[in-house]
Amino acid sequence: MIALALNNIKKYYGGTQIIDNMSFEVHEGEKVGIVGKNGCGKSTILKLIMGLEAEYSGNIIIKKDSKLGYVDQLPSYNEDFKVIDVLNLAFNTENEILKNMKKLEDIMENIKEDELDKILKNYNDLQQSYEQIGGYETDERLSKICIGLNITEDFKQRNFSTLSGGEKTTVLLAKVLLQKSDILLLDEPSNHLDLKSIEWLEDFLKNYKGAVLIVSHDRYFLDRVVTKIIEVENMKSKTYLGGYSQYLEQKEKDIELQLAEYNVQQKRINAMEKSIKDLRDWGMKGDNEKFFKRAENIRKRLEKIERVDKPKLENRSMNLNINTGQRSGKDVIKLEDGIKSFKSKIILKDANLHFRYGEKLALIGNNGCGKSTLLKLLLKVLNPQEESEDYILDSGKVQIGTSLEIGYLPQNVVFSNEEFSILECFREDIELPEGKAREYLAKFLFFGENVFKKVKNLSGGERSRLLLSKLMFRKVNTLILDEPTNHLDIVSREVLEDTLKEFKGSILFVSHDRYFINAICSRIVELKDGVLTSYEGNYEYYKLKSNTEPKNEKLTVKKNEDRKIYNKKIKNKETTNEKKAAVIEKRIQELESKINLIEKEMGSCNEYSRLNELHILKEDINLEIEDLMEQWVQIS
Repeated sequence: MIALALNNIKKYYGGTQIIDNMSFEVHEGEKVGIVGKNGCGKSTILKLIMGLEAEYSGNIIIKKDSKLGYVDQLPSYNEDFKVIDVLNLAFNTENEILKNMKKLEDIMENIKEDELDKILKNYNDLQQSYEQIGGYETDERLSKICIGLNITEDFKQRNFSTLSGGEKTTVLLAKVLLQKSDILLLDEPSNHLDLKSIEWLEDFLKNYKGAVLIVSHDRYFLDRVVTKIIEVENMKSKTYLGGYSQYLEQKEKDIELQLAEYNVQQKRINAMEKSIKDLRDWGMKGDNEKFFKRAENIRKRLEKIERVDKPKLENRSMNLNINTGQRSGKDVIKLEDGIKSFKSKIILKDANLHFRYGEKLALIGNNGCGKSTLLKLLLKVLNPQEESEDYILDSGKVQIGTSLEIGYLPQNVVFSNEEFSILECFREDIELPEGKAREYLAKFLFFGENVFKKVKNLSGGERSRLLLSKLMFRKVNTLILDEPTNHLDIVSREVLEDTLKEFKGSILFVSHDRYFINAICSRIVELKDGVLTSYEGNYEYYKLKSNTEPKNEKLTVKKNEDRKIYNKKIKNKETTNEKKAAVIEKRIQELESKINLIEKEMGSCNEYSRLNELHILKEDINLEIEDLMEQWVQIS
């Protein structure tokens, strides 16, 4: 049954259209991912569904009496409002029922016996309602979600107003998950979560009874959670079955098929246009009205053809390349017996790290464990002038390799002069003519007049792209990156991945993006309880060795058996289709050879009656070729 449907939605902001005739469906219990470039309208779709965007055309249909859950913009509460108070807002309905039950209990203490039955009935009705909505399970639900999202008892007692933006978002996510909505609308839910919490959230959503609509750039997350992808591109949506990896495969096939259909249609259109021209020429030469009438009939048929768009094989995305500097020494960084604490919090406890030239090393760990601090401790040694005195080891030592040329991308990018324009900021310490600078910035999606936008007005993603442009223009042989994919859409992440894979130098990076980690890293180092543990491999190897994911052997066996059966069916179907396609291709070649012979005869023929016969024969063969080509496209 359909839980949610959008039909022919159009949306404008001022005079700019951002959504055009968008339609899709979400069924009860379905887990659906929305993907697309930054600014394409993904978040707007969620706001439209929630009724936060009023002006649009088309229909949004939501199943009657459905309860929607959505993390809106960060709300304001009283200064003394604690995290636990925010979480308890999820139980407003349960608390209201309890309040009414308490009132009835007070009444029953002083009521006459002949009026007791009516009160008892009302009390029993309230009790049943409380049980049906899970009122007796509120403590269990609260505990489960707080543990999963790493909301500790101490954290619950903190004032909500004092939290960072990421911490507030996590609390609001927990509140929405506690509400037991029929339809969950989640906008980048894995942002601000550490790997452990992300994996917990994945399992929670997979087992969630309601429908879930997720906007996300986390490809690994989408692969694990969703069963359908809605792609938003060019103001329209297209639906693909499966997770993110299956969507990529299907999209590639769709582009190939669309290109084949386009080529078939173009061949048909060109043939028809040539026929019109030839018939008109013959009509002029022979003063024969029949040729003109036939040409006009073909022209009318040509006008009625619904044109297939040529697929866009290249999307506008970042075009990166790194100016790799001279090779550094064999050992980039050696940390030996490092100890560091801030007040009572231990960051490093006898920590050791050996980072070698050419390695692409991913640093992972729970939020707050000290990953970013470790990078800054190392940077303090690498560049003593850049970081404050807080970032010095309490004990232990760091040895730095020779000839290091460092490029550093922090989580939160701040520039020395926020009043500068993008162009001024880029050229601040780079000698480059304005034209060349603008040409280079275009590779990072800063086009036209956009380069005069002030740095202080840039979004997080734009700041990261601007700093990346500065880093990659310089010659560096060592990159230190703190959450480099934050604020980047999927296409930009993939471009960055390809660039970093080709980089010949050394990379030390912090990331929660497991897809990115798998694509880039040659080794993982986990920071846990102040200790660094190395795993020679990517994230899948780390999971295997660290047992971070619970095993379900029966389920795995069943999935593998199902996959084998499915693969066998697909293979058999592909073999049959290949044979059919080969037969069709052979017949098309035969017919095209006939057309070549007909065209040769037409070229030397002066008898108009014979020309007419040959033209009709050629048209019939072309129609047969068109039918065969359509069959070939469908089979392919």
